[in-house]
Amino acid sequence: MEYRVFSDKIVARIDRGEEICEQLKVICLKEGVALASVSAIGAVGEFTVGVFSPESKTYKANSFSGDYEIVSLLGNVTEKEGEYYSHLHMSAADSKGHVFGGHLNSAYVSATCELVIDVAEGRVDRKFSDEIGLNLLEF
Repeated sequence: MEYRVFSDKIVARIDRGEEICEQLKVICLKEGVALASVSAIGAVGEFTVGVFSPESKTYKANSFSGDYEIVSLLGNVTEKEGEYYSHLHMSAADSKGHVFGGHLNSAYVSATCELVIDVAEGRVDRKFSDEIGLNLLEF
C-alpha cells in the first residue's frame, strides 16, 4: 500500500493481497484521522459483507470469492470511546454483472484498490444503542 496526503484528502493505492479495512485503519492511525468520509473502487478476489436484521439485532454475513469489481465502496471514519472506528459498505459485481453488497467486514484486493479519504476537522463519537443494536453516531 502507498498513499499521499493532499491537504484534507488522502489518496491511497491498496495492493494485491492486502485487506482494505486493515489498510484504511493503518493510514488513519498513522495520519491521526478522527473524522472522514471514504470512497473506493478497484477489484477484489474475496470479500465478506453483512446485512443487519433490526428484529434480531444481528448481522447475516455473506462471503464471496472470485473475480469482482468494486462498484461502490462508501463509508466513514469516526471514533468510539476515543478509538478508531470505521463503518463501510461495499457493492461488487461479478463477471456477469450481478452485484452483491452490504456492510463491509473484509475485502482482499485482487488487482488494485484506489481509496480516497476525505478528512474533516473535528470528532464524532459512537455509542452502542441497546434499542437498535448498533453503534450509532453521537454528537
